[in-house]
Amino acid sequence: MVRPDFQKWNQSLDDLLHEATHAKHARTRERFLALYMIASGEFNATQWADKTGRNDETLMSWVHKYNENGPNAMIYRRTGGNLPLFLRIKPKK
Repeated sequence: MVRPDFQKWNQSLDDLLHEATHAKHARTRERFLALYMIASGEFNATQWADKTGRNDETLMSWVHKYNENGPNAMIYRRTGGNLPLFLRIKPKK
């Protein structure tokens, strides 16, 4: 069973919960909440995926990414795609 190895990164369950409630971006909060719920043993990745409507492979990839690269790997970073409409509109000259 895949579980977050928070001790490897000198973190605790409370640290994961803190990030899940205080991170700036909603996607970062979602990732840390998933890590917290899985690490607490209350849910496994598949159960939490079913509860939240996420793909279980997505949640497992978050756990693997966290275990390999640490908490900074969970921070949401815009990587591409279309910009929001208000950023695409060019001002009139």
